[in-house]
Amino acid sequence: MVLLATLITFLVLLVLSLPIVFCLGAAAVVGLAADGLPLQQVGSTIVAASQSWVLLAIPSFVFAGSLMERAGMSVALVELARALVGWLRGGLGMSVIVVSYFFSDICGSKMAEVSALGSALMPSLKRAGYRAEDGASLIAAGTAMGMLVPPAIFMIVISAVTNQSAVALFLAGFIPAAVMAVCLCVLVLIQAHVLGWPKDTRASFGRLVRAVRNAAVPLVIPVVILGGFYMGAFTATEAGAIVALYSLLAAKFYYRNVSWTEVFLLAYDAGVMTGVVVFLLAVATIFQYLMGLSGAPEFLGWALGPLTGIPWLFLTAVAILTMMFGMVLEGLPAAVVLIPVVFPLATKIGIHPVHFDIVQTAAVGIGLFLPPLGVGLLMALRFANISVGQHARAYVPYMLALLVGLMLIICIPELSLMLPRSAGLIK
Repeated sequence: MVLLATLITFLVLLVLSLPIVFCLGAAAVVGLAADGLPLQQVGSTIVAASQSWVLLAIPSFVFAGSLMERAGMSVALVELARALVGWLRGGLGMSVIVVSYFFSDICGSKMAEVSALGSALMPSLKRAGYRAEDGASLIAAGTAMGMLVPPAIFMIVISAVTNQSAVALFLAGFIPAAVMAVCLCVLVLIQAHVLGWPKDTRASFGRLVRAVRNAAVPLVIPVVILGGFYMGAFTATEAGAIVALYSLLAAKFYYRNVSWTEVFLLAYDAGVMTGVVVFLLAVATIFQYLMGLSGAPEFLGWALGPLTGIPWLFLTAVAILTMMFGMVLEGLPAAVVLIPVVFPLATKIGIHPVHFDIVQTAAVGIGLFLPPLGVGLLMALRFANISVGQHARAYVPYMLALLVGLMLIICIPELSLMLPRSAGLIK
């Protein structure tokens, strides 16, 4: 009865297009009432769930990413990528993947990244002769891959949900992201010769030096994050504060194109984003509690039971579920609704928690850009000015490349565990 009342309320409100957080909150209240539990528990649970040190990293990284995008660092990274690989056939397409990798660790937010890369790269791709469908596919696939590059907000949330070290997850994401990027670049090389994509002239030494100089400021950030985490110099929250301060100094004293008014507005937006994420996480805690009372973990354990003897097959099945959730519910709701229910099953059969979290992060990234409902894909198509139907066939090879990368991450756990293990963060 509790499960039925909770799910019906959630689905009805979702169909009525209410925000996810209100759907979860209303479903939780109905579920508590159906079970005869006191509604005072809602307030105390929301307060308790929001008291997490690691969540303080969210406003810092969101503010830093917004400020750097406003200062024009995405443009500098695009120019560097074009100078490095643009002279290859399909080099501009590969530069989208390269920029997505480096820009992800600056931006933090997938929607902000799609907006930045779509506005910066789509006109260039069209002028170079790429079809709108191919341009949208490149941006969508690159951004989906970038979900694994820290400091993705999703990683911070999933570390809190599964009680894992955010620093360990940050370090664990670098190599799997590179694996998916290589899969995409190989596809781009093949597509370039099949579809006859153009290539730029080889960059002169002077142009390459200028591109490196202009991109040096944003490229310092991944070095600081990776080095600081690897040496144990700071936590994820402290890293967020350092990156935010660095971005502010760079914007004000190096680029000099951001006013104090804009800085305060970006800080305000970061605060609003943080409030949304924390409120969602807190409300979902009640939802998870009700799922536990209703026997949802036992049901999933029964449904996935035949796969528990084969860890990679179990992870694949859960990743497919996560992709579906990521497409329909967006990224964070997928984390706070599904993953806490499945996580105990994964650890019970011997899957390393960090490996599990990285696989789910990659799956959510793919789900966000999965047709026909992935919100990230819809935003990328808006910049290309095409419909889902027009784009679907062109996107199939990119989905396959992302899925190949995901299967490599699933089947080779050491790709995820190598860096955090060598840093002494996990066993």
